[in-house]
Amino acid sequence: MANILIVEDDRTLSGSICLALGSDGHSTIQAYSVDEATEYLMQTDIILLDVSLPGMNGFDFCKKIRENSDVPIIFITSYDEESDILKGFDLGGDDYITKPFRLKVLLSRIRAVLRRCNVDTQDLELTAVEQKLLEYLMQNKGRFLTREQILAYLWDSKGCFVNDNTLSVNISRLRDKLKEHGKGQIITKRGVGYKWTEQTN
Repeated sequence: MANILIVEDDRTLSGSICLALGSDGHSTIQAYSVDEATEYLMQTDIILLDVSLPGMNGFDFCKKIRENSDVPIIFITSYDEESDILKGFDLGGDDYITKPFRLKVLLSRIRAVLRRCNVDTQDLELTAVEQKLLEYLMQNKGRFLTREQILAYLWDSKGCFVNDNTLSVNISRLRDKLKEHGKGQIITKRGVGYKWTEQTN
C-alpha cells in the first residue's frame, strides 16, 4: 500500500481521512501547512492537497512540487469553480475532489491514481534486491535518490545487506532489464544519485 501525505489545515477532516486511509491499508503523514509538508515530500507516494492553506496555497505548492517531482497529487478542496478545477489539472494535479466528499469516493480515487502510476514489472524476472530497488525508485518517480538513501532502504530488517559495489552492479543490471522490456529508464546524475522515469522514445 501507499505512504500518503495529507496536507490539510482542518485537523478534524485530516484526522478522518487518516483513519479511513489506515483502514484501507495505507500509511499516512499529516501536515497542516506547506512548511510542514515540505519536510515529508521525499517519503511520499501520493499527496492529498488542500488549496486553502496558511502561507503558500495549494496551487502554488503543486507548482513548486512539479519543478522536481512527478509524485501523484490529488486536490481536496472547497474551491469548486470550473476555473479552479482546470487550474488544478493544468498545474499538474492528477485528480481534483471538491468538498464535501465521501471518504469511500476518496479511497476509490486514490486507488485509481495509484493504478495509473503503477507499471507492470512481472516479466522482468528480477532478483529480490532488484525488485526492491525498482520499487523504491518507482515510489519516488522523477526524484533523484542518493546512494545513501538507496542503501539504507535496501538494508532491511531481514539483514539483506547491500554494499556500495553491489548497488552499482544491481543498478546496472536493472537498467539493462528495463531497457530491454521498455519499462522505463534509470537516469544517473553524477554527484546526486539516481531516478526512474517512464520510457521515452
